[in-house]
Amino acid sequence: MTTTGPAEPAPRRRRGRPGYDQQAILRAAVELFNRKGYDATSVGDVAKELGLTKPAIYHHVTGKEDLLGQALDDALDELTTVVAEASRERAGETAYERLREVVRRSVEVLVAHQPTVTLLLRVRGNSEVELAALERRRRLDDRLAALVADAVAEGALRDDVPPPLVSRLLFGMVNSLVEWYRPDGAYEPATVAGAITTIVFDGLARHER
Repeated sequence: MTTTGPAEPAPRRRRGRPGYDQQAILRAAVELFNRKGYDATSVGDVAKELGLTKPAIYHHVTGKEDLLGQALDDALDELTTVVAEASRERAGETAYERLREVVRRSVEVLVAHQPTVTLLLRVRGNSEVELAALERRRRLDDRLAALVADAVAEGALRDDVPPPLVSRLLFGMVNSLVEWYRPDGAYEPATVAGAITTIVFDGLARHER
């Protein structure tokens, strides 16, 4: 990827005040955003939830939108890495194998980051932070669709379903876990990942007519 100018320096994170944990603040904010809605939640609500003062919250973050941005990055960063790794061709590994790995690892990412993924799936582009997150999701869809097309070209997948549609359906199935999966429930993440992978790829497999 080319750039038109010097890379921007990474934003500096404020150092936390002793006794307070920035990750605890973020977790509380995400829980409130999901329960009450982002627009209905204030920094004061986050402070009250943690038994802190508003200045204590502002010592860690610049405001509510900063918390939203951190949460959406948490939901997207690891998934972006998973898709990027699968998009790179590797000797001795087919596109089909890399695609199956994306689906399996996407389930693991969602389970590990379920609260922030839930929040991500609710954003509608009402701010610059939300628009940036939606653009990142679109790029992930595009890269996954390209990987699907490569697997079709190998002859591993059926060619009568458009790759962009397959990409959206794959992510849609994985994302549906936020509605029902519970870490303390009946199914281990590996079991869920294996079931989704089997169901998806048995249905997509190319069958000789």
